[in-house]
Amino acid sequence: MTTSSASSASFGRVLVATAVPAERDAVARAFTGPEHEVRLPGVTLHRLPGLDVAAAGVGPARAAASTAAALTAAALEGAPYTLVVSAGIAGGFQPGAPVGSLVVADEITAADLGADTPDGFLPVTELGFGTVNHRPPKSLVRDIATATGARPGAVLTVSTVTGTAARAAELRTRHPRALAEAMEGFGVAEAAAAHGVPVLELRAVSNPVGPRDRAAWRIGDALAALTEGFGKLAPVLESWNPHEP
Repeated sequence: MTTSSASSASFGRVLVATAVPAERDAVARAFTGPEHEVRLPGVTLHRLPGLDVAAAGVGPARAAASTAAALTAAALEGAPYTLVVSAGIAGGFQPGAPVGSLVVADEITAADLGADTPDGFLPVTELGFGTVNHRPPKSLVRDIATATGARPGAVLTVSTVTGTAARAAELRTRHPRALAEAMEGFGVAEAAAAHGVPVLELRAVSNPVGPRDRAAWRIGDALAALTEGFGKLAPVLESWNPHEP
């Protein structure tokens, strides 16, 4: 595992939003330096030099609310974040994202925000309002993929985790570039967009998307991959120009 020296971080303030404490702790393990809790209304941050990590909650709504609380507090302090990262474990679409691999989103997509119709699913944008996609900075996605070995592709945000082969096939038909499925990325991205802050999503694959087979899950391996991936991020963030597309 590669561990970054957070004490020498020079990439501004970064907020990392995970769903649960186990993911938060996996991210924090990649960084050295003093750590302490900062309790805010709606969210508790684990603060490292230059980096705040929060277990923002499960699902897009809770993740958006927690992320927005942290972003608002930082803005009111006069020290806004320069980047927001949605991170954690995820299901991977096979064979593109095998168990244990990393995926970095070049597109964060709300896969089930819309309406069912007799002619199939319609995203909310085709109903005439809203958005279903956020796109992280291309240069950052490219550099992170190079540094960590993460596979770039679409990461889907769902409110109901896929548990059948039929739904997995349906999602792949609608989103042929999808590599992973999780539950928080779009909510985190919505909060970041409201504050004008770039967003990134980095996921470690713990299980295949499809029929639920808990015996095949590799949560420990995925959390270890998440720690290793974040351990390689600091040099990328230090060299990244936030004004690049």
